[in-house]
Amino acid sequence: MTAAEVWVQITPAENIPLREGRGVTVNGQEIAIFNLGGRFVAMENRCPHRGGPLADGIVSVTGDALTVTCPLHNWRIAVDCGDVVKPSGQEVPCVRTYPARVEEGYVAVRL
Repeated sequence: MTAAEVWVQITPAENIPLREGRGVTVNGQEIAIFNLGGRFVAMENRCPHRGGPLADGIVSVTGDALTVTCPLHNWRIAVDCGDVVKPSGQEVPCVRTYPARVEEGYVAVRL
């Protein structure tokens, strides 16, 4: 198994309520983990606009994308790919996403 294949257990799945996020620090990286019901997603916990904490944002649908809204300036980031959805046409770096899954009742993230 290579370093890229290592999954890190984060927290029991029940610690992240449905359609909410939680911020964690793993190996020095700030990560936001969201419970979407049937699955979990993980991404950088930093909006590319001004660094707002995405874990504190609201998960909703924007157009065809499931997004999290930055609590500071209402930018919307697609939770599956990290692209900025709103405002449209922004040429900013995307938010990094990480594979997430539930293992034996714990949310795990691959870094």
